Amino acid sequence: MNRSPSRTWWKTATGLLLTGIMLFPVYWMLNVSLTRDQDMRKSPPDLLPLNGTLAGYRTVLDEQLPYLATSLVIGMGTVVLTVALAAPAGYALAKLRPRGGGLLAFLFLVAQMIPGIIMAMGFYAIYLQLGLLRSVPGLIVADSTLAVPFAVLIFTAFMSGIPGELLQAAKTDGAGALRTFWSVVLPMSRNAVVTVSLFAFLWSWSDFVFAGTLVNGGAHEPITLGIYHYIGNNNQEWNAIMATAVVSSLPAAVILVLAQRYIAAGVTAGAVKD
Repeated sequence: MNRSPSRTWWKTATGLLLTGIMLFPVYWMLNVSLTRDQDMRKSPPDLLPLNGTLAGYRTVLDEQLPYLATSLVIGMGTVVLTVALAAPAGYALAKLRPRGGGLLAFLFLVAQMIPGIIMAMGFYAIYLQLGLLRSVPGLIVADSTLAVPFAVLIFTAFMSGIPGELLQAAKTDGAGALRTFWSVVLPMSRNAVVTVSLFAFLWSWSDFVFAGTLVNGGAHEPITLGIYHYIGNNNQEWNAIMATAVVSSLPAAVILVLAQRYIAAGVTAGAVKD
């Protein structure tokens, strides 16, 4: 039975309307970032930056680049550490089936329910003793604790769908568990690796709780603290503040667009054809 054209039209229109409402704050952030200081308090405000300026972006490039560089280092470090820990753990739970594996998977679920501020306080006490406060490696380790439980569950679900015949064939050829994981399982789990890497990067990039607790006041602070300090020091320069928000959103947005097809496959695929 064919759907009514009017019904399809209304669904499309509703979807476009809801999308526009959700994306309007992003558009307004971009609009304000291009607005001149003298036009900032106009009533009604300009819906388009007819007399736009890039002064806010020049200010961002002068003052915020060190924060952006630090966030990139933290994000990439979190991705590497997360994949290095979670991929072998997912493989072990999915294929090696250790004793107590079900309980361990349940604990990973529970770990995601712990409030971040509680974990931050625990890390603060530990890092105070180890001398890791206000350090980039310390923040990478802390951010990884947000991503690893989720990543292990993703890897476990994905690797459970890899045919056992392939692993048996590798074993027959003389490959041990480590060689099988590195040469067979990990290449076949590319979509899961990309999915986990993206979420780990986004979590570390947007983290404020761990950053504000563990590295605030240090020599290397991420962009979330850069924006926080900038708002406090320049609460009248809204074009520069919004330009900072736009620039800080670009890396995550670009990575999300480039990796979206791998993410869809990593979430929906759990097996391969024989």
